[in-house]
Amino acid sequence: MPVYSCDIIYTNAAHIMISGLAHVNILVPPGTLEQADQFYGETLGLKPREVPKLQKNSLRWFDIGDSGQQVHVALGMNETKSSRHPCFKIESPDALLQLRQRIWEHFTSGGPAAPQEADRPGDKDSGRCPRPMCCFVLGLTDGAGVQGVEYPSRFFARDYAGNRLEFSL
Repeated sequence: MPVYSCDIIYTNAAHIMISGLAHVNILVPPGTLEQADQFYGETLGLKPREVPKLQKNSLRWFDIGDSGQQVHVALGMNETKSSRHPCFKIESPDALLQLRQRIWEHFTSGGPAAPQEADRPGDKDSGRCPRPMCCFVLGLTDGAGVQGVEYPSRFFARDYAGNRLEFSL
């Protein structure tokens, strides 16, 4: 019986390095790019960036500080209540608290660009338990509010289109 090897040797693999993320893409319903401008530009404080002229009516780009990283907002339909999410790194504990408060205020004031969900300042985050059986044994049956040593300072929100977003130090 012949023996087949599935081992593939990449001679240059050690030299290929991922240095970061260029962008993440988030979907929003058609006709809601103005809400994206308000939520991502005003509430989150990301800087709008010009998009290619042919795509001006179908997407938005936002710079994340001076990092060279971006959030791209494109038209499309999301899976309802997906746990997939980007995590935005925040520069300091004070900035994290300020952003959490700003998102909460936008959530409570409402409007077309208001987040669908937001963690209340001062409460535990709405993250899910990374080990559901352990949470069940501890009496945390749904895993909500778990904030262990691995994630000492974070919170979650869902933008106006239902995209789950994490904010962390």
